[in-house]
Amino acid sequence: MYPETTGPAPAERAVTIHQPTPIQPVIAVPAPLVPVQPGTVPAVASVVLPDGRVVTGYAIDPMRPEPVATPPAVSRTAVNVALGGVGFLAVCGGLLLLTTFITALTALITQLITLAAVIFGGWIAVQVFSASGHKGGTTVNIRKAVIKRNKFYG
Repeated sequence: MYPETTGPAPAERAVTIHQPTPIQPVIAVPAPLVPVQPGTVPAVASVVLPDGRVVTGYAIDPMRPEPVATPPAVSRTAVNVALGGVGFLAVCGGLLLLTTFITALTALITQLITLAAVIFGGWIAVQVFSASGHKGGTTVNIRKAVIKRNKFYG
């Protein structure tokens, strides 16, 4: 069963069996704390054990679990979609106002051009058709003229 080795023979090997020693259960008796004035926490705390021994050490706050982040009531995707819709409506309203503004500006420019044409055309008509008040300038009288053999007889 054992392979051949250079040590003692298998019959000479001693087997030692160790039995565990049972630990006596400790009865949980709350240890009295040394009275401390309210509102003050000493740097070092002392505890008197039931057998009269005093254990002194630093007071350690118990471990508190980290707060679990609660998910928001409304998902972020829904909020983003809603904000995108509001932005789209704002842009559409702005585009509607922009097109209305461009239409009104076009109508204003058209009316100004028409008004300028009427005023300027009226001024030209008055200048052309007014017979009175012709002052200065060159008067040309046209008479019957005869041109013979490229010579003007006037």
